[in-house]
Amino acid sequence: MTGFAILALLASVLLGISDFLGGTLSRRLPLLTVLLLSQAVATLVVLPRLIWFEPSAGDIGRAVLWGVVGGAAVSAGMAALYRALAIGTMGVVAPIAALSVLVPVVAGIASGDSLGPVLIAGMAVAVVGTVLASGPEVRRRGGGGGVLSILLALLAAAGFGVSNLTLAWGSAHDMTMTLLGNSVTAFVIYLVAGLVTRTVPRASGWPLVGIVAIGVLGFSANLCFALASRSGLLSVVAVFASLFPAVTALLGWWVHKERLSALQAMGVLLVFAGVGVVAGSS
Repeated sequence: MTGFAILALLASVLLGISDFLGGTLSRRLPLLTVLLLSQAVATLVVLPRLIWFEPSAGDIGRAVLWGVVGGAAVSAGMAALYRALAIGTMGVVAPIAALSVLVPVVAGIASGDSLGPVLIAGMAVAVVGTVLASGPEVRRRGGGGGVLSILLALLAAAGFGVSNLTLAWGSAHDMTMTLLGNSVTAFVIYLVAGLVTRTVPRASGWPLVGIVAIGVLGFSANLCFALASRSGLLSVVAVFASLFPAVTALLGWWVHKERLSALQAMGVLLVFAGVGVVAGSS
């Protein structure tokens, strides 16, 4: 296995653990508290790169711009995912978030790439899997909560897809400035939201340890993805990096003892299979 594939897989593992912790803590603490404090940690972690790494000769302005766009996208995606994980079943919500890999494919189509039969088949399989996995979830949770968790998971997929795409584009110019723009933008958005809602983030003990872990793991995942995207094809890197929901779903099954119906399990498998076919064929 090549180096960029290992980095992308490592990004999936780190992000999967981070998302599990975020969803779990959001069941105990206010969502904005988890988001704001963890993003503050992630921002502090990225700052030393300004000292240890000199800016590259690339277009710094574009690097920062793509970082800002990605930060806005990931802030929305992260908020949506944590809320969805808190009110829904992790084994259903997390795989739907894997549809984020469709964003690079759509970007490729917009730039002139053609749709092959295998790609179309993969997208169809992923959509069918989403319907099968989410249907029982909606019924079991009485409609409203289930529908909301699925919609939030889809929003999270869009946010992560855009963030990954802009992270790759920006890192081609300057990785450090892209990461910094991404992290600072997300932090500012959460901070403004906290000021508007008059939320005072408070956490102590193990929840605080978990929040710090979320920030460190999230930044590390972004760093691994950025490094991988600079040495491998984006479509290939994207599929390896999109496997993070499998880690989140597995932890939900192991820690929270979540159970999926046979139909949901089939849907989850179809989502992952469709995502793999889409990324592989693109």
